[in-house]
Amino acid sequence: MPGEISPAGKPSGLGTHPELRASHADRDRTADILRVAAGDGRLTSDELDQRLEVALSARTVRELAELTADLPSVSLSGDGVVAEAKDVLRIEQKWSAVKREGRWVVPRRLELDLEWCSVTLDLTQAVITRGTLEIDIDMRGKNLTLIVGPGTVVDTDALMLEHSRVKNRAQAPAGPTTLHVSLTGEKRFGRVLVRGPRKSLRRNP
Repeated sequence: MPGEISPAGKPSGLGTHPELRASHADRDRTADILRVAAGDGRLTSDELDQRLEVALSARTVRELAELTADLPSVSLSGDGVVAEAKDVLRIEQKWSAVKREGRWVVPRRLELDLEWCSVTLDLTQAVITRGTLEIDIDMRGKNLTLIVGPGTVVDTDALMLEHSRVKNRAQAPAGPTTLHVSLTGEKRFGRVLVRGPRKSLRRNP
């Protein structure tokens, strides 16, 4: 099945002829696996950058397979573990709250057409297969909350505001940027809040 990953963490069909020349699609699939692994915390930002650099310049299937040999199996074809990322996801809604959290699959572009709906987009555990995310907003009322993890940069310069405001509480990445989020469109009334995950409260024994 296209897009499946073998138990060794390699794209199916790549392990049969390791000296076969890699295609653009082979390199892209390997890059997707690496980004998912980084999102799971299995690779640091530095490791992700190093492996992506090798993946994008790899000449053979063997070189690509070596980059994912120490990673668990992943499916990009919708077997319930990780679904295939859509190019565009559009959400149109009124009055009801919108939430995307946990291991949801982030598209390349997210379009929000909403009236009086509170929105929470939590990217901290999401499956991110691309380095960029554009969120196009046509939103009236209520608040939009964007929760981001380390390595994420959020750009709100192109977002038009009417009786609304943006508050960005997310910390600037200490290392390389792994995801660039741009907010475009128009937000009327309410606010846009960008923040990191809340710290868990631990009681002293």
